Amino acid sequence: MPTWNSRGLRGSAFEEMVNRTNELYREKGLALVQKIPTPITPIEIDKASRHITLAYFDQKSTVDYIGACQGIPICFDAKESAVETFSLQNIHDHQVEFMMDFKRQGGVAFFLLYFTKMDLMYFCPIEEMKVFTDRAKNGGRKSFRREELRDDRYLDKKPGVMVPYLDMIDKYLVETKNV
Repeated sequence: MPTWNSRGLRGSAFEEMVNRTNELYREKGLALVQKIPTPITPIEIDKASRHITLAYFDQKSTVDYIGACQGIPICFDAKESAVETFSLQNIHDHQVEFMMDFKRQGGVAFFLLYFTKMDLMYFCPIEEMKVFTDRAKNGGRKSFRREELRDDRYLDKKPGVMVPYLDMIDKYLVETKNV
């Protein structure tokens, strides 16, 4: 059974940016998106700070976020990379399968990638990520380079919105004719 040993939450800064963006979108009536907590069972708790220091995951998680945007179901995961390559070790088969099923049901499934060193955010639809994960499963690279990504899917900075992904969803829907 997988375990979690707390050494700080990787990606938590980006997730906090996404959480704040989701709050803003909710307040403006643009989208309703919730963070899905990963169910864990604590094993060790620091009694002084009352923090969980060791736990195991109860089940495989699917995605970080799920909700609706102007009546369209969306689900996504937020990931960070400190370098210009993105390792696929944190993208799991069951996540890709869930997101592909979600897309087949008429939803929009994607990854938000944050390249921290360059301060670049990228909208990666599940079908694009699946190309990379399939390549890895078939003996290819276990990562992808930033140069392999489409130039037109980087999120443009927007005043007051930390992770402005709604514009990219609109663009994606027009591009895939799902509007």
